[in-house]
Amino acid sequence: MSGTRASNDRSSHSGGGLKRARSEPGGNKVTVVLGAQWGDEGKGKVVDLLATESDIVCRCQGGNNAGHTVVVDGKEYDFHLFPSGIINPKAISFIGNGVVIHLPGLFEENIFLLWSSTLSIIFSIAVFDFHQAVDGLQEVQRQAQEGKNIGTTKKGIGPTYSSKAARTGLRICDLLSDFDEFSSRFKNLAQQYKSMFPTLEIDIEGQLKKLKGYAEKIRPMVRDGVYFMYEALHGSPKKILVEGANAALLDIDFGTYPFVTSSNCTVGGVCTGLGVPPQHVGDVYGVVKAYTTRVGIGAFPTEQINEIGDLLQSRGHEWGVTTGRKRRCGWLDLVSLKYVHMINGFTALALTKLDILDVLDEIKIGVAYKLGGKRIPYFPANQEILQKVEVEYETMPGWKTDTTGARKWEDLPPKAQNYIRCVENHVGVPGRSFCR
Repeated sequence: MSGTRASNDRSSHSGGGLKRARSEPGGNKVTVVLGAQWGDEGKGKVVDLLATESDIVCRCQGGNNAGHTVVVDGKEYDFHLFPSGIINPKAISFIGNGVVIHLPGLFEENIFLLWSSTLSIIFSIAVFDFHQAVDGLQEVQRQAQEGKNIGTTKKGIGPTYSSKAARTGLRICDLLSDFDEFSSRFKNLAQQYKSMFPTLEIDIEGQLKKLKGYAEKIRPMVRDGVYFMYEALHGSPKKILVEGANAALLDIDFGTYPFVTSSNCTVGGVCTGLGVPPQHVGDVYGVVKAYTTRVGIGAFPTEQINEIGDLLQSRGHEWGVTTGRKRRCGWLDLVSLKYVHMINGFTALALTKLDILDVLDEIKIGVAYKLGGKRIPYFPANQEILQKVEVEYETMPGWKTDTTGARKWEDLPPKAQNYIRCVENHVGVPGRSFCR
């Protein structure tokens, strides 16, 4: 970052005082890739491109509820726990302590047998099978009581983070330590859930047997993440790439609550999930589709429940990697994007799937929200209010040109360039286009 730093040296004050020490952080910085909408923006594609020049690729938060798809040489890889950059054989792949780990899911991924990289996860909370069962039961309960559910992936992420916050969760370091003590705590946790959900069936001994086997398999791969990251940041020059899961509007604190995930998908999750001090965060890329999609329920101001939405869904092949659910589609929402930029401080935007808009005669962009006929200068936190906003659109002419072969700025037709410039100007962040 550049800019002017104000001096605050008060050592010459008549009453004496302390002279503030100043030192620039040494070592390496991490490059961060984050979703800037409700997920499914194409983070895996951007990570895959940046990973070719990276020495370390990291996943910092979330669980196997996230899904990233990367296609390399015609072969498709679907990742749920591993960072997308794992397919770069020259880079160390690193799963941070902020990721909640479902060990069976880890071994099920199609890349695992080829994997010889580094797991941190020593401080990670484990996702157990009964967490996943409880996730499903809670959704049924919400539907019965409120007539609607959250729309979770039923991967157990919410219940696991609840265990973490309640300080009853079990970490990977517990699993790798005294197994008798781990077993005792596991049984207590299982009984707690059984008391809350009487219909819940848990094969305690069977799960413990499997977990003991998983522990021996992962033991050689696990190391302390804090020391790993410290050495990476302060050792020889390295390019370190961090991949966020989910997206900013699904952040537990800043997203469209309660229809959010259970972790911090914003830039703060990089620091808490990997143990990276803030001064070591370098470039932060916000990945955004040229339109907007959302899986599940919740407010979606620019949604198009019409032929435009159908066209975006069809051309964009919009269905969830993890759930297979059809994604809701709508125009690009710059109000939410600017809000997300306020939180993350993006240094650039990676604009994906621009080519999906190639066939449209005109394209709309949501540039402002109105309540009661008046513009509001903020993104509403309350879902009921967000559902009531009226979107003010700017209409731009379509370029009606195939952009799938575009590889640099000059390859794009002028009207497509104007579309990107419009996004940059409204949000205040330079963009890059990543065609499909």
